[in-house]
Amino acid sequence: MEPRNVLIIGSGPAGLTAAIYTARANLAPLIIEGEPSSTSDQPGGQLMLTTEVENFPGFPEGIMGPDLMIRFREQAERFGAEFITAKVTRVDFSARPFKVWVRDEMYTANSIIVSTGAQSLMLGLEAESRLLGHGLSTCATCDGFFFRGHEIAVVGGGDSAIEEATFLTKFASKVTMVVRRDVLRASKIMQDRAHDNPKIEFLWNHQVTDLIGTDSLEGAVVTSATGEISTLPVTGLFVAIGHRPNTDLFTGILDMEDSGYLITKPGSSYTNIVSSLAVTFRTTPIGRRSPPPAPVAWQQSTPNVGSRPTTTPEPLSRRFPVGPSPSRPVNTVAHGPIRECVTLVAVLASVASFR
Repeated sequence: MEPRNVLIIGSGPAGLTAAIYTARANLAPLIIEGEPSSTSDQPGGQLMLTTEVENFPGFPEGIMGPDLMIRFREQAERFGAEFITAKVTRVDFSARPFKVWVRDEMYTANSIIVSTGAQSLMLGLEAESRLLGHGLSTCATCDGFFFRGHEIAVVGGGDSAIEEATFLTKFASKVTMVVRRDVLRASKIMQDRAHDNPKIEFLWNHQVTDLIGTDSLEGAVVTSATGEISTLPVTGLFVAIGHRPNTDLFTGILDMEDSGYLITKPGSSYTNIVSSLAVTFRTTPIGRRSPPPAPVAWQQSTPNVGSRPTTTPEPLSRRFPVGPSPSRPVNTVAHGPIRECVTLVAVLASVASFR
């Protein structure tokens, strides 16, 4: 079988955007999109686990995250992108064509785009593996319906935690937000929504230190900043404390930080291996799931990417070299107030140069 021109690992907003643009360039991309999961690199990325997206252009009334990602996927398919719903289990980037395995099945490609996103951070408690899916969750939209009339808790103080808590008030009788500090990290508009919601209460300066229950969650043990221990009588606990990049697959192959975020060459999205590119949809500094208001996002404005929030946009006048020739420039394009993004012209020029 002839090697593919482009193989994309991951199918969040960044991966599907890359799929759309490479497909429209007649590069016939193959996307290995991941496996359904509430904590790992599921097809569609983290937006499959979110509720209403309000800051994406073209949807004045907002759109549900899963619905938006379905539209992304359908658009890529329209132009000829091919999808495999499975998780990559091994890669070999030592020589071209690059090799990618899904269990025993091997695929080859001349160019790889890494867009594996991130997964939810957990509390690190022994009982988590036992109770995940049995009262413990990281996805309000997936599991909120099962807690109708229950008292539940949400761990976290950022935008995503408030989003989870607000959504859960549609079902729960009471939602307690367990916040380890005495302030929220969330944006002002999200804080106002939480404070104005009569079903949401706050437990400040506390952390969840244990979970009660054998087959299902029966309570959460919380410890205050002064060491006082008490129990929340909740039957549902939703964790919204952040993410870690899904880059374990590339350990020892692609350069990365200790935290797992991929390191790219300054001023580009090239990894340490020629023809291997890292791409991400940037999030807001305080958000973890909402995409920036640009339908294309080839991140080249920070040397460290994974699915990492960035806080400093590039100047509009900056130009980026693409392909093996450093003299070939691509202009950046600004989109909206959240962040600047660079169009996937950079991807196409890079991929075309490796064909």
